[in-house]
Amino acid sequence: MSDVSELFGDLFTDADGIVLFSPSSSYYQTFTDLEDLDVIVAAPDNEHGADRFVELPLAFEDVADQLTFAIEGALDDDLVEEGDELICGAKLFSDDDIDTVARVRVSAGENSGIYDLFTQSRAEPSVIRAVFEVAIELGQKGQKGKPVGALFVVGDAGKVMNKSRPLSYNPFEKSHVHVGDPIVTVMLKEFSRLDGAFVISDAGKIVSAYRYLEPAAEGVDIPKGLGARHMAAGAITRDTNATAIVLSESDGLVRAFKGGELILEIDPENY
Repeated sequence: MSDVSELFGDLFTDADGIVLFSPSSSYYQTFTDLEDLDVIVAAPDNEHGADRFVELPLAFEDVADQLTFAIEGALDDDLVEEGDELICGAKLFSDDDIDTVARVRVSAGENSGIYDLFTQSRAEPSVIRAVFEVAIELGQKGQKGKPVGALFVVGDAGKVMNKSRPLSYNPFEKSHVHVGDPIVTVMLKEFSRLDGAFVISDAGKIVSAYRYLEPAAEGVDIPKGLGARHMAAGAITRDTNATAIVLSESDGLVRAFKGGELILEIDPENY
């Protein structure tokens, strides 16, 4: 009868590096003694002083999302190269120590954009995630069963307000509500039926709804087939330090724009 090393030996053969997600000190020290593998730590803080480190700005509920984020971060920081074979150790069933191992091949051509979305945005990562999840849920359920479109502009709110004008009254004027509040999430879904963009501050305060974005669209290059909402998202992020998250009413996809460019595209039904 085969032993465990024979059954799982191929998993570790010829690996180029190992990614440890929030390892304990003893677990990390065990791997630093390995000479043939580069050890990368992915965690909220570099408490072990690792030479190769990728910051996780927030907790990922899905392990696959966590792996994707860390590998894209390592690739972006030149810690790994395209084609590298990585062993990833994560916590799936326990909060105490690593209990799950996966082997992943680094592919630069499959960059999802999730790393750029969180690390290159001016707004706090938790705010980006909260807005993103509202857009995803709207894309999955629509408004009373019907597809809807929505545009959320997150961060650099003062400049965004200066480059836009109101289409109607602002239901969030003089309020101090934040996007992470479950009640506010319901409000955002309801207001998404009407035209205009939501403007949200770096810290998650909802500054306004029903804003018409006025930056010039010249020079903004968006994929063919995308309409005015996506053009406005590209233009406002080109002229400010904001991030725009768009739910398309026509194809139901959620897209993120930063610096005038499309950096992420996701189908809510597969999320």
